[in-house]
Amino acid sequence: MTATLNIGILAHVDAGKTSLTERLLFGAGATDRLGSVDSGDTRTDTGRIERERGITVRTAVAPFRIGTTQVNLIDTPGHADFVAEVERALAVLDGAVLVLSAVEGVQAHTRLLMRVLREMRLPVLLFVNKTDRGGADPERVLAQIRRRLTGRALALDTVHGPGTRRARTLPLSWDDPGLAARAAELLAEEDGALLAALVDDRPPPRGADLRERVREQVGRGLLYPVLSGSAITGEGVDRLSRALTELLPATAEEDVSADRPRGTVFAVERSASGEKTGYLRLFSGRLAPRDRVRFERADPADGDPYEGRVTHLEVVGHEGDRHRVLTAGGIGRVRGLPGLRVGDRIGTSAAPVSLVRPALESIVRPAVEGGEHRLHAALSALSDQDPLIRLRTVPGEGLSVLLHGEVQKEVVADTLASEFGVEAVFGPSSVVHTERPVGPGTAIEEIDLAREVGGPVTVGLRVDPGEAGSGVLFRRETELGALLAAYDHAVEDTVREALRQGLYGWPVTDCVVTLVRSGYIAPLTEAAHFRLLTPVVLMRALGAAGTRVYEPVREFELDVPEDVLSAAVSRLHACGARVSGTDRTAEGWRVTGEIPVRGADAFRTRLPGISRGEGVWWTRPGGDLPVRGRPPHRARTDGNPLDLDEYLVHLGNAGRAGTGG
Repeated sequence: MTATLNIGILAHVDAGKTSLTERLLFGAGATDRLGSVDSGDTRTDTGRIERERGITVRTAVAPFRIGTTQVNLIDTPGHADFVAEVERALAVLDGAVLVLSAVEGVQAHTRLLMRVLREMRLPVLLFVNKTDRGGADPERVLAQIRRRLTGRALALDTVHGPGTRRARTLPLSWDDPGLAARAAELLAEEDGALLAALVDDRPPPRGADLRERVREQVGRGLLYPVLSGSAITGEGVDRLSRALTELLPATAEEDVSADRPRGTVFAVERSASGEKTGYLRLFSGRLAPRDRVRFERADPADGDPYEGRVTHLEVVGHEGDRHRVLTAGGIGRVRGLPGLRVGDRIGTSAAPVSLVRPALESIVRPAVEGGEHRLHAALSALSDQDPLIRLRTVPGEGLSVLLHGEVQKEVVADTLASEFGVEAVFGPSSVVHTERPVGPGTAIEEIDLAREVGGPVTVGLRVDPGEAGSGVLFRRETELGALLAAYDHAVEDTVREALRQGLYGWPVTDCVVTLVRSGYIAPLTEAAHFRLLTPVVLMRALGAAGTRVYEPVREFELDVPEDVLSAAVSRLHACGARVSGTDRTAEGWRVTGEIPVRGADAFRTRLPGISRGEGVWWTRPGGDLPVRGRPPHRARTDGNPLDLDEYLVHLGNAGRAGTGG
């Protein structure tokens, strides 16, 4: 029976993740030579930024086989700016390999990644790389793993001669008494029967029995095997390859192939001709060329579900087989779906792709005057690869794009130049805020806009605060059939679009908008008239409700030596942080809390000086906090429906532009 295993490789920057990927592919015979990060010829890092910096910034899929198991290796980004890419990849994985350096040990981003992996209960193997490098100390790193990452780490090998080119990894046998004793101690924490046996002084399990017990708890995300070696020399990598199929759960082709198809699109590429290719992980069922499929959107703001027909299907690992059907567990490259976006799902029960919202915004302009249209087209294409790059045209300034960090600017700029031939200049980053309604507010407008837009319409809307995390909900209190379907859809779609700019110009979230009145006069009214009036009514209702502006924050964890705790906490407060806990550790103090995005980078740059370079700092996207003092405004791009006269002038100018007037 064949099986498929989808594996992610994750690591802190420069831990050797891409080198390990190359070694695994070479060892399995998937490539005939080893790619090198230094020479820039690796299989997975293909962009200029990736080659020059030696970091991965896009998700790539590389297939190989271990025995009868088809392994799809998904090489995920290691830089903090690309946490969104990491979380998208994790949603479609069967397991992961977390890479650490035997020299640097557990680093800040390593801990962030491990926390995410543990929260998802994803099966994980830890690989301590670079055992041949000067300063390598695998035993010290193992102690760090148990202290900083998880106390349920199980070492499956030992290293002789670490820190030299003669370093050798010696695997431990499943019959080894020491391994059996250590494994039994960890397994018994989650296995009552084994605990009872150990209490009765019965010998711990060994051999195949021990391996199966370890495999079972690894599959549940409860136990973390640790292996060691060197991706450069290949030492220990064969043992890691065997552990992939021995200890991680694969999907057998026959297991769920008869069920209804469920799958998730986790990456989208666009060819030079503009054709999209979507990477689809199928969790159950089958998908064949010419099948018609319906995709649910991951983000309701992207609109209604998307339907289309698969014109081309290529199963990863079976390239060239045009008649191959994608089965459960596999990854396919699908074409013929121009509306496809990252996060789209076949079947509502398919695993959702996490969409980590960018917290920064930057104005981007063409380097060459007159290149605005080419820049807009190129950025629109990139938004298919990253659905969170929201484009806005800011009057008098240029195009605005959303970003996760400064490195992402370089990547987007490089992509625009290399793939689209467009040179772009990015402005300074600013923080993206949100708005939430403070209370209820209602507006009912019976305005005859015939002279301005062509027909009389009536719209009444009520705005209420919604539950935290609920986004935007649209409801109706009008009688069923009071509006034609086209008019009803026009109101709802326009409400969602208009709420991208609230009273202060920021996106509005966690609110409920209810249609309380509607009216029209046939045959004078068109759906377009509702689209034009709805923003005016909505903004008046929102004005009656009032909104509060919130700024994004990051959850942080800071480890510092004891003698610098006071200085570090003082600097955190100066940067707007809220400290929620301070806990003593074996090496000093751990401080946790939330910090506004605007202060996170400022603290990070000051930390080395405060802590003599010994502080460890990591953050991950958190929630948000109310802005204190005067709320910040963002320039509007919608003609300002808060002011009817200004809005009508905007509509008139747009109408003349549309007719060439």
